[in-house]
Amino acid sequence: MKLRIRSELTYRFEAPTDAIYLIQAARWPGQTILEERLEGPTGVELVAHTTPDYGSRTLRACLSGDVCLTYEAVIDNGTLKRLPPTAHQHSWTELPGETLTYLWPSRYCPSDGFERFVGNQWSEAGGAQVLAILDWIKANIAYTHGVSTPQTTAADTFLDRAGVCRDFTHLGMAMCRASGIPARAVSAYALDLDPPDFHAVFEVYLSGGWWLVDPTGLAPVEGLVRIASGRDAVDIAFLSTNGPCQMLKQSVSVERV
Repeated sequence: MKLRIRSELTYRFEAPTDAIYLIQAARWPGQTILEERLEGPTGVELVAHTTPDYGSRTLRACLSGDVCLTYEAVIDNGTLKRLPPTAHQHSWTELPGETLTYLWPSRYCPSDGFERFVGNQWSEAGGAQVLAILDWIKANIAYTHGVSTPQTTAADTFLDRAGVCRDFTHLGMAMCRASGIPARAVSAYALDLDPPDFHAVFEVYLSGGWWLVDPTGLAPVEGLVRIASGRDAVDIAFLSTNGPCQMLKQSVSVERV
């Protein structure tokens, strides 16, 4: 599917502040960047870096005052397939070494605290297990703004029974990891997301590859454009800074070409 994506971020930095942006489409197998344009603040050097393992593309700069960054691209994201219930779950000895870190607890995904719940709740494995987890989240967690904060963990969401895409993703990942399935967070541009915004989903390693899933059910998997991936929200934030900043304007759009 060919998609046109666009994001515009305007933030105010009262004092010189180091910032890292993750808003560009990733250079990832099966995802082709057909054209793109980046417009940043005049006179500011943006240091670009592509992460070899994920194709994630960071932009770094020291910023002050009102700063606008605009990114536009046309992407062919190939053919993204939905996770089948028959997808095979690997034993840990079968897994590629690079997937092992996504079995363990992380800052926002304390998966070791979900092992008893997962063991009592389901007896499935592989794709069927992941789909059962997604069904449970859909039935038990309300998509609600204002309930969570940047410090909210999967354990908090499990108790609050509410959150946004970031929280749904952390909870789904924690339950998958507790089931012995590698799971990692993915930030994306998402077709048909209402209202349009950066979207958090996750992917699981089954049947020899990574499969994208959206625990919120708000966007079709085939309409996702990958930006970054990692252990949890820490690794995929669209903006990270070492000081305070104020959002003045932010817009995201995705449309079919």
